Amino acid sequence: MRDTTIARNYAEALLALARKANALDNWGATMLAVSDAVTTDQRLTNFLAAPQVAASDKKKVLAKAFGPVLPRTLLLFLQKLIDNRRQMLIPEIAVEYANLVDETEGRLHAQVTVARETSDADRAAIARQLSDRLGKTVVPHVNVNPAILGGVIVKFGDTVMDGSVRKRLNTLRSKLTAGIR
Repeated sequence: MRDTTIARNYAEALLALARKANALDNWGATMLAVSDAVTTDQRLTNFLAAPQVAASDKKKVLAKAFGPVLPRTLLLFLQKLIDNRRQMLIPEIAVEYANLVDETEGRLHAQVTVARETSDADRAAIARQLSDRLGKTVVPHVNVNPAILGGVIVKFGDTVMDGSVRKRLNTLRSKLTAGIR
């Protein structure tokens, strides 16, 4: 089984636990923090990956490090990952969990490219218009690229909606040159 599939299965279990605790978003933020700790702290990464360290020792360290700040059920979940030798999948599980929460909450993350910096009001308007058009709550991640000249390019999943001035000019150029030939 691929790591992504395994991570998705654990994320689904975590989602069920978070629903019982009524803490979907809080647990998501917490899992991202734990994931960051696992990926950025090389000593923690090496410790969790070391086969010569007993699972019981790893669980004790996790309890000592994260016990005071994590909900008990979430800590038990992390310790279960250690029991199942899946602790190195914590970053993937955190990503899959965030994706599942977004699906559950009807959120869609979209990469939005604009030609120049936008105000908060413009970003809110873009999010509102995209949400209305797509029927989901859209969370725009805005990037600036002056090469598009104007308009907006929206990417989400496999879909690209290109409303840039550059695209329109290229289309017009193609139509004009096709008529000349």
